[in-house]
Amino acid sequence: MNPHTSALRAQLPPDLAPLEELALDLRWTWSHAGDALWRAIDNETWERTENPYVILQNLGEERLRELDGNAAFKRQLQTLVASRQEYQSRPGPWATPAGAISGGQIAYFSLEFGLAEALPLYAGGLGVLAGDFLKGASDLGLPLIGIGLLYQEGYFRQVLDDSGLQHAVYPFNDPDGLPISRVFDRRGAWLSVAVEFPGRTVRFRVWQARVGRVVLYLLDSNDPWNSASDRGIVGKLYGGGAEMRLMQEIALGIAGWRLIEALDLDVRICHLNEGHAAFAALERARCFAERNRIGFWDAVWATRAGNVFTTHTAVAAAFDHFSPEMLAKYGREYAAGLGVPVAQIAALGQPPGAAGGSFNMAYLAARLCASINGVSRLHGEASRSVFAELYPRWPLAQVPVTHVTNGVHVPSWDSAWSDTVWTRACGKERWLGLPDALGAGVATMTDEALWSLRGAQRKALVSYARRRLSRQLAQRANGVDAPVVVTGLLDPNILTLGFARRFTEYKRPNLLLHDPARLMRLLTDAQRPVQLIVAGKAHPADEVGKRLLQEWVRLAATPSLRGRVVFLEDYDLALAQEMVQGVDVWINTPRRPWEACGTSGMKVLVNGGLNISVLDGWWAEAFDPAVGWAVPEPQASADEIDAAQARQLFAVLEDEVVPLFYERNGQGVAHGWIARMRSSMSLLAPRFSTNRMLRDYLFNLYIPAATQHQLRTSSGGRAGTQLRQWARVLRKNWAQLHLGAVTVTQHDAMVRFSLAVYLGAILPDMVDVQLYADAAPPRNAVFCESMRQAEPIPGSANGYVYTLDVPVPCVAEEFTPRVVPRHELARIPIELGLIAWGTR
Repeated sequence: MNPHTSALRAQLPPDLAPLEELALDLRWTWSHAGDALWRAIDNETWERTENPYVILQNLGEERLRELDGNAAFKRQLQTLVASRQEYQSRPGPWATPAGAISGGQIAYFSLEFGLAEALPLYAGGLGVLAGDFLKGASDLGLPLIGIGLLYQEGYFRQVLDDSGLQHAVYPFNDPDGLPISRVFDRRGAWLSVAVEFPGRTVRFRVWQARVGRVVLYLLDSNDPWNSASDRGIVGKLYGGGAEMRLMQEIALGIAGWRLIEALDLDVRICHLNEGHAAFAALERARCFAERNRIGFWDAVWATRAGNVFTTHTAVAAAFDHFSPEMLAKYGREYAAGLGVPVAQIAALGQPPGAAGGSFNMAYLAARLCASINGVSRLHGEASRSVFAELYPRWPLAQVPVTHVTNGVHVPSWDSAWSDTVWTRACGKERWLGLPDALGAGVATMTDEALWSLRGAQRKALVSYARRRLSRQLAQRANGVDAPVVVTGLLDPNILTLGFARRFTEYKRPNLLLHDPARLMRLLTDAQRPVQLIVAGKAHPADEVGKRLLQEWVRLAATPSLRGRVVFLEDYDLALAQEMVQGVDVWINTPRRPWEACGTSGMKVLVNGGLNISVLDGWWAEAFDPAVGWAVPEPQASADEIDAAQARQLFAVLEDEVVPLFYERNGQGVAHGWIARMRSSMSLLAPRFSTNRMLRDYLFNLYIPAATQHQLRTSSGGRAGTQLRQWARVLRKNWAQLHLGAVTVTQHDAMVRFSLAVYLGAILPDMVDVQLYADAAPPRNAVFCESMRQAEPIPGSANGYVYTLDVPVPCVAEEFTPRVVPRHELARIPIELGLIAWGTR
């Protein structure tokens, strides 16, 4: 297929033609070898945008002739082209283990992708994580593609008025001005895929963004063939009401999978980044059924093994829900094509026994995937409670939700100074393999080098913040001389705290404002001053979040705090990179356990920044006194917990953080602070990188899923048919199954549990009879072992005695027998949650 049709205004001379290829590869967002070349072409535009594609689009014929005649420039270009070709052609360091996916690909579906400000298709952490996922996969050589939407406006940009009130503006994303290209079919026509909506068909045009070795495919509804309203389906990210969200999720999932079919891609793993993409698993089953001429439910059983669902949501209320009427409107024709009633599709998104209720996209994803994972250890635990109603009568510890803690793509977030220090200590290839051994390299970094690193990055942040504030004030058009106003704001030599996040009530962005007088004393201390840089957005419909944000803007305008607090408008990727590189301490204050992971604090690690946070999300598993600070969970009522935790946050800052920063030797070096920096960088930066995260996904989820998918889909999905029949027999006859009384006898050092089980019409090899006990001393772990089938029960119909010997000491009353489904290819309970309990 043709890679793209050029959108540049001027035709590039032959020797300069590779410039477009370089500009269209978003690897420039993390590999900065070409920065000097782009700066040489147009330094002013580079300083303003750091976007090579914008630079090329604004080049005139005269400037191109100058560059074409510059031999040194062309040699520099040839070096970059050779470097890119070498990167593209060599196998990534993880290409060999990734080969266990049987030569196929991983399709990563996400409603957001945060790769760069040049491609603004994200709203927050979910999208930035997705962008880092693609970048990490590129560097490591995972065979991954991304599937997303090309929003005409994307998420809003923030503008503040003189009172500090947030307003939303939506700049247009002109596709020809973005670093993307059209995708063409075999006939040379622009590729589009069609989806049936109520009463009409909607076409989605296909674009691609190159992310190193990875391709991100993007769907765009702004096709003249569509009606005016349908052209706006992929308009605003998280804009419009529930019906618009449903249409976008249909576009992402159904059109996204049809794109895979149209490109004839061999996708083995379908990874759903949040429940927004759950329709992809539905469409995958439909396509498999059609191709192999089997029933839809047989195809669900065949394909489900290759589907992975990552949930980022900490509370059930935050999942996308749609009314049964809306689902019927958009799903009736689709269900008819599957040959099933729409009520059966609706049931996939409803709790057991809740027919007619709202349709939950996360439940649909859970029902169509063979693995579910949260994004931190604590979030995995919380998610088991969220999904527990899908597995009635199962112990909470065995609700099938695991976790893979998020990580960040370190090369995207390290500063130039940090990169230099790490390269000297650990080598240029440090983030292209397993990061476990990097701690030894960090140990070789001198105190002086680390302290100089902090100073250089803090100075750069102060300079950037002043420039950004100057533009921010000039935008107000209220007659102020912005450069004069910002002169002297912030100080590159004092302790710099930062936090930036979505302003919403559960994140408690105003915890420090519980005691304004105490905050003022902290910031204006003459001997040990502190400064605070704040940024973030509230959702346009979140009035509480807007008020919280306005409080910070007004505080920053307080004359007595001038230069000690600044609020930087329109938080985006560019600002995030500057902040995580420059702050000394990153503050995070969510209400536990609502923070699923929270990757912003991970981004400061590589730059020597430290964290102070509530023990929620990733920090709950990362915290150690040697690497940062924790705000403890107070013993307080729900009404008082915020105030109590604010007091604890102030105490940590006043008694630990500030004194440690200002405790210097005769040369002005803070050795105690540097010790924490060194520990944080060596222990946490590798552990919370995409290298570790992708390793966990590859070995714990992707390879097992690919193996099972291959077993189920070979021979035209015959195994799927067998699994469906097995499940149907169990569901039909489960009520006949009953367990007799347990007898307990002791023989020397063993206690024997014996149990009579009457299976009715169920065959013994279709079930597993187990002995179960919750975690309790001295085991401190769940006990669950299969009992041995012994002799038939005389006179019974399909009744057997089952036994198991347990070492003493044990408390017999803690153990309960149970029966669960068993099949060598099935994953229990995620695929079939039947369970029958005996009595103790």
